[in-house]
Amino acid sequence: MAAVNAAFWAGKRVLLTGHTGFKGAWAAIWLSRMGAQVTGLALPPDQTPNLFDLADVSSLVESRFVDLRNPAAVTAAVEGRRFDVVLHMAAQAIVRTSIEDPVGAFSANVMGTAHLLQALREQPGLKAALVITSDKVYANADTGRAFKEGDPLGGKDPYSASKAATEIVVQSFARSYFDSLGVAVGTARGGNVIGGGDFSRDRLVADIVRAAAAGEAVVLRHPEATRPWQHVLDCLAGYFRHLEALATEPGAPRALNFGPRPGGPSVTVGELATLGVEALGGQPWRHEPDPNSIEARALAIDASLARETLGFESRLDAPDAVALTMAWYRRQAGGEPALALCQGQIAAYEGRP
Repeated sequence: MAAVNAAFWAGKRVLLTGHTGFKGAWAAIWLSRMGAQVTGLALPPDQTPNLFDLADVSSLVESRFVDLRNPAAVTAAVEGRRFDVVLHMAAQAIVRTSIEDPVGAFSANVMGTAHLLQALREQPGLKAALVITSDKVYANADTGRAFKEGDPLGGKDPYSASKAATEIVVQSFARSYFDSLGVAVGTARGGNVIGGGDFSRDRLVADIVRAAAAGEAVVLRHPEATRPWQHVLDCLAGYFRHLEALATEPGAPRALNFGPRPGGPSVTVGELATLGVEALGGQPWRHEPDPNSIEARALAIDASLARETLGFESRLDAPDAVALTMAWYRRQAGGEPALALCQGQIAAYEGRP
């Protein structure tokens, strides 16, 4: 399978939004490792601890705190600068947070993307932009069928709906403005991502780590639910390959799923929690049903198009991804520097067949 092309990124001027978040911090570390000149736009981290601070990501990139909901601030941050490619990862990314504040989710995810794309219309020399949405953009009837890129978009909760709406915003900007400029603009729909350094509220791995540290049992709302779990390095590698293709290959797919290898086994929330608890030596998880939840019980995506068009597929299955994730937390809690842990896991991933 095709690997990330480090030579493509060496010296590239990359605009990365969301670099203060979990996935964004990993992306900043990896891009910097490959020699990219990274400018990050994002809000400051909203929790402590966070990977951005633990790994001192601000020492690796030009970090600018910008609220993408403010169009004037976004324009000012981009104006007069030149970027070769853009990776837009900034978002409100938690389903339950979107239910508590739906307007905030739509403002950040839909209008934040629109403001960025509007500012990029005046960007000279831009080759491509990739907007990260979600595996939850599809209209999900809980059948368990793996969604393909051409399936209808939808969303029962504000997060999912805001990401589906973002897909439409991106398509409209691409067709109305960027296609005629020769700038390829696409979207990537990643599965549920796990990895070291995620400390977010209401994220399964972060909840497992916090519970284990406190000697408590993690509480699961839907242990029977299935998700397309993938390690953050698999997900980012897919994003990087997609952006490489958009920048260099005419006709590269504008929308792609990234998730577990096609045909791989589905893993429930309970099964993943058991793997995580066992790795950390924590208490067995506890089930507390939430009768008011509208979250989908079954979610799967078909990532075969990425394999067919990019030659890319995930390298880590769910047990390997969990083991790598929990090793990061154990070693970081034991005193190893977060940046060195991330760089070491990236180097090991790059060496995998």
